Amino acid sequence: MARSVETDYLVVGAGAAGMAFVDALVDHDPTAHATLVDRRTAPGGHWLDAYPYVRLHQASQLYGVASTRLGGGRVQTDGPEVGLHERATRPEICDYYARVLADRLLPTDRVTLLGGHEYHDGRLVELATGREVDVAVRRRVVDARFLAPEIPALSPPPFDVEDGARVVPAGGVGEVEADAYVVVGAGKTATDAIVWLLRQGLDPDAITWVRSADPWMFDRAVIQPDPAVFLAMAGSLMAAAEVASSADDLFVRLEAEGIMVRIDQGVRPRMARTPTLGRWELDLLRTVTQVVRRGHLHRVTPGKLELDEGAVAVPRGAVVVHCAAYGLPQPPPVPIWGEHLTVQAVRAGFPCFAAALVGYVEGTRHDRSDEEKNALCPPTPYWRTPTDWSALQARGARGTARFMREPDVAQWAHSVLLNPARVPPEEAARPEVRDAVARYTQHAAAGIAGLERLGAAPA
Repeated sequence: MARSVETDYLVVGAGAAGMAFVDALVDHDPTAHATLVDRRTAPGGHWLDAYPYVRLHQASQLYGVASTRLGGGRVQTDGPEVGLHERATRPEICDYYARVLADRLLPTDRVTLLGGHEYHDGRLVELATGREVDVAVRRRVVDARFLAPEIPALSPPPFDVEDGARVVPAGGVGEVEADAYVVVGAGKTATDAIVWLLRQGLDPDAITWVRSADPWMFDRAVIQPDPAVFLAMAGSLMAAAEVASSADDLFVRLEAEGIMVRIDQGVRPRMARTPTLGRWELDLLRTVTQVVRRGHLHRVTPGKLELDEGAVAVPRGAVVVHCAAYGLPQPPPVPIWGEHLTVQAVRAGFPCFAAALVGYVEGTRHDRSDEEKNALCPPTPYWRTPTDWSALQARGARGTARFMREPDVAQWAHSVLLNPARVPPEEAARPEVRDAVARYTQHAAAGIAGLERLGAAPA
C-alpha cells in the first residue's frame, strides 16, 4: 500500500530558509500544518555538508529562526574579535537546528520532517527505496530551495583535473599534508581556507591564491546586532550614495568610512557579494603575496595551472583547494506568492529574517490576495558586482519601507532578533540609537535615489 502525506504546507528544503519560514508560520497561524521535505535526514541544509572549520560570517543572533536565539547573545571578551558578537561554528549551527526541530517545532504536532525524501514536479519520493509517496497539499507548496547555495563539498571543481594533480574541496584541506597549497576562489570559502591554513602555522609564501576577481567585503564590526552600530552604518551608506559618482566611487567612499574592505588596495574589486570579514582576517590575508589574476582556471596538471590568460607554474606536489563553487545563486526573481510560494530575500541580505517575514505574512494574512502580499514583500535578488549591489540595496530599502508601513509587521520586525535594524522600545531612548536613526532618516530618500542612479549606470 502506497504511503500518503496530507498537509497544509509542503515545504521543500529544511535548511535555513525552510526552517525560518515554518517557525514563523506555525507561530502565527495556529491552524497551519507544515511538512518539511529534504534529501538530507536532518534539518540544517548546507551546514550539514560545510567544511569543519567554518563559522557564520555574521553574528549568530542574526541567523536561525525567529522564535529561538542562536547562541547566547554573547559579546566576545577575548580573541581577535573582542567586542563583537559571537559567531557560531558548524557543529553549533547543526545542533541548533536539530534542537529547534525537536524542542520547538515537532512538539506543536503541526510540523513533520520527511528526511531522506525528494520532491520534484509534484512527485514525492523516498530516496532509500525509490518508492513514491502520495501527497495532498491543502494550501501551498513552498519552495525553500530557490536560493540554496552551491558549495564546494557538493560541487565538482569547475576546471579539469589531470592525472596526478591533487585537488580537494575546502573541507578536505585538513586531511592532506603538503608543502604548498593553491587556493582557487575569491569568496568567503577561499578566505576561510587561507585563514585556517595560516592559523595552522603555514608560511604565507607556501600559498598561491588564484582569484579571477577581487572582492569587496563588509567590515564585520559594522554588521552587528546593535541598532546604534547597524543604523549608523546604514546612515553612512546612504550619505555616501547621495554624492558618489559611480558604484566604484561609492565603494571607495564606504572603505574610507570603515564599512567596506578589500584585500589589495591597489586593485579595483569587480566582485561585491559582500560577506563580512574581520580586520584580523584581513591582516592575515594580506600576507599572501603570490596572487594569480589571469582569469578563470581551466585545467590543473601537476606543477601547472592553465587559465584564461596563460599558464602558471606551481610546486609539483601542491594541493589545489577548490573554493570556486558559485555560492549564492542569482536566478531571475519570481513573485514570492505565485504557483508556489517561493521563499526569497525581501530586504538586501539577512535571508533568515526574510524567510521568517514571509512566514509571518503568510500566517497572518489569509484575507489578502497573492497580489497584495507580493506588493508587501517584493523579492530582492542577490548581487555580484558593485553596480548590482547598488541597485539591489535600493530595491531592498524600498521593500523594507513598504513592509514596515504595516503596523503589525513593524511591531513584529522590531521584536525579532534576526532583524539587524530592529529598534526595540528599550533601545529607542539610547542617545547613540537616536542619533543613528536621525542620520539614516536624514539621508535615506536621497541615498536610495543615489543607489538607484548608481545601479542603473553601465558597469
